[in-house]
Amino acid sequence: MITESFWYSWVLIPAMIFLARVADVTIGTVRIVFISKGLKMLAPLLGFFEIFIWLIAMTKIFQNLDNWFYFIAYSGGFATGNYIGLKIEEKLALGYVNLQIITQNPGEELAKKLASQGFGVTWHEAHGSRGEVTVIYCVIKRSGFKEATSLIKEYNPKAFYIIEDVRFANQGVFPVKSLARTSGNFPRRKGK
Repeated sequence: MITESFWYSWVLIPAMIFLARVADVTIGTVRIVFISKGLKMLAPLLGFFEIFIWLIAMTKIFQNLDNWFYFIAYSGGFATGNYIGLKIEEKLALGYVNLQIITQNPGEELAKKLASQGFGVTWHEAHGSRGEVTVIYCVIKRSGFKEATSLIKEYNPKAFYIIEDVRFANQGVFPVKSLARTSGNFPRRKGK
């Protein structure tokens, strides 16, 4: 009886609280990303499950306010849930980013290489604090970010670039993976 009570109070319930908190914070993190990306139908559904799981975890804690180990399990679940939620968001790679590249070297070759890989590119010459520069703009799908930055590193490794989230893109040129690798033809696609 004592052993069962020990395992229940000090192992099973804290593990359940930890896992519940991991689940609800992970869902909450992904829900916030969906809201920021304008996915209005998925966010409320995720919010329902987030709060439902949170209520289950809180019920167990309020039933046992004298057990400090539950608070540790709750806090650890919160931290772990944030980490897992951000990793999931990173893997989903939803939406678009604005990639702005500033090169000290002439950047026309880099801009043309990005364009040849199907990225929509706009560039112009500008004056920087250290001399003439080329400024290149690309609005790309987040899933294409690694491909674009590898081209930057290959053609102009000292280029300065920044990435900003884009909530909405009206129109643009976005590569189609299957066509980009085979035919070299890049159709214009409307963005969201």
